[in-house]
Amino acid sequence: MAILSEIVEEASPSSSPPTNDRIDEYDVFLSFRGADTRLGFTNHLHTALKEASLVTFYDDEEIQTGESLKPEIENAIIASRASIVVLSEDYASSTWCLDELVLILKQKRRESKQIVIPIFYHVEPADIRKQQGSFGKAMKKHRLEMEAKTNVEEKSLWAEKIEIWREALIEVSNLKGLNARGR
Repeated sequence: MAILSEIVEEASPSSSPPTNDRIDEYDVFLSFRGADTRLGFTNHLHTALKEASLVTFYDDEEIQTGESLKPEIENAIIASRASIVVLSEDYASSTWCLDELVLILKQKRRESKQIVIPIFYHVEPADIRKQQGSFGKAMKKHRLEMEAKTNVEEKSLWAEKIEIWREALIEVSNLKGLNARGR
């Protein structure tokens, strides 16, 4: 947890303000599939982050699949120094989670260089990278939804999104992360 301790150190009141124009509202943005981990692992992680005095964005509302990211969520991702992505079995089944992941990785690549910490919760990075197991099933479901679209423009947008999600899953699975295997 060396990276988290660096964030705690940077968040302390004696630390100097950020040198760029960006104003960090949050130390950490938590991205997770609520149905998988909200009442267990992610809730405990959120509590631990709060106890470490890290200002954490933890969306405790269920968001419907297919909705666009709320502006508050987009702003929270942009205004965070780090993101912790809890990759669980059903993470990729949520278009919401996949859209969050894409934005988080964009922030990592931008000037802000947001720290991204993947936590592989009962999943293997290789399954995410190769999109097999539950990740393969979820992506297949998204492709079937796309193929069922009758509007050509809508179908094209879905095809684009699926490719962007696929690339984001590969990218996050290649990051050094933490494995959480306990129940």
